[in-house]
Amino acid sequence: MARFDLTTRTPPELALDEGAPGPLSVTELLERVRTSLEGEFGGIAVEGEISNLSTPSSGHVYMSLKDDRSALRAALFRNVRTRLRFVPENGLKVVARGRVTVYPARGDLQMIVESLEPAGLGALMLAFEQLRRRLAAEGLFDAGRKRPLPRVPRRVGVVTSRTGAVIRDIVTVARRRFPNVEILLVPVRVQGEGSANEIGCAVRWLGQSGRVDVMIVGRGGGSLEDLWAFNEEVVARAIAASPVPVISAVGHETDVTIADFVADLRAPTPSAAAELAVPDKAALAAELDESTRRLRALLTRKVHDGRIAIDRLTPTPAALMRWVGDRRQRIDEWSERIERAARRRTARGRDELAAITARWRAVGPERRIEVGRERLGRLRERLHGNVRRTVDKRAAELREVAGRLGALGPGAVLHRGFAVARVAGGDVVRDVRQLVSGMTVEVQVARGRFRARVLGDDPGQGA
Repeated sequence: MARFDLTTRTPPELALDEGAPGPLSVTELLERVRTSLEGEFGGIAVEGEISNLSTPSSGHVYMSLKDDRSALRAALFRNVRTRLRFVPENGLKVVARGRVTVYPARGDLQMIVESLEPAGLGALMLAFEQLRRRLAAEGLFDAGRKRPLPRVPRRVGVVTSRTGAVIRDIVTVARRRFPNVEILLVPVRVQGEGSANEIGCAVRWLGQSGRVDVMIVGRGGGSLEDLWAFNEEVVARAIAASPVPVISAVGHETDVTIADFVADLRAPTPSAAAELAVPDKAALAAELDESTRRLRALLTRKVHDGRIAIDRLTPTPAALMRWVGDRRQRIDEWSERIERAARRRTARGRDELAAITARWRAVGPERRIEVGRERLGRLRERLHGNVRRTVDKRAAELREVAGRLGALGPGAVLHRGFAVARVAGGDVVRDVRQLVSGMTVEVQVARGRFRARVLGDDPGQGA
């Protein structure tokens, strides 16, 4: 058993050596761990499923890579995210390449992702499917949006490379089918960095210029990477917004791009696109000749039928007399009907006039005056009655007020035995100090007045 020093309370085997290094701070320890991890796991690849994905306004992507038993935090910064061909999603299985480090602020183990690829499916194919699903949900592929091509376009616009077989094939086929048609080329790069923006700008300009009746957008065959410009969203939205019909002619017949889904018509090859856009002049001429022949035959038949009808309508003298007799009889019938209708109308008018006269008399000036007089008499009686009732009511109220005033007046007080004394000059005696011995005062009682003289030296002794 180890012994303890009671003075220091420290086990001898735990005593620090004076020459040993001191304890590390948390930051120092995490920096050492991070340096060690980044040195040992500086360029690794991790396969896992994305979860807890978040993309704040900074543009960085934070997520977890997990398998069936563990999870690892991961960060994908904005400069790496802009180079991705696809959009990271929760539940997507990916292969992340980068370095393992420690985030000192929380002490968390995390992976800094420097490249990200879908596991088992190429990034381009995944980006293709993601954009296809999103644009389909917006309705950009709906058949109701597709517009028919013009029957005989005056000018055909072409968005493709200036060099190469595509423009040559389109011009050759168009000139062979309809030599009068005009071809307007807007040259663009059809692959490489920035080519999608060029194609989108060319489609928008050509559609808004009003110089073409139909547009062909395409290029020759190639790999998925070569055709990728026609799978970009900027090209798809430019084609969808075009005011003129667009034919997509990208690659060979087996190649499929997003532009094919959005365009009004997909052609398997650029040559086929020219055949779809430009009609065959010889076929149109033959169709026009056939239509002219049919029209002439129809007019000839109509003229022949018209002559037969005219011959049938040409009357003989007897038929003409019958026709005149029928018309005379019909005129007599119409005249009789008109006379009967006029008599009925006259009778109906008289009845209406009589009814109007009776109604006018019922509401005429004399009747109105009589009704007004009766109403005025009723109003006068009502007014007199209201005045009498009001006067009686006010008289009763006046008598009641007068009675109250009489009960409170000085006459009623005098009738109860009181008297009012006044000195010379008419002032009412209210204080005995107003009186002196021998003074004459006038006393008013309920019935009359009399004079009295004050006796005694003390005014308070009375009269």
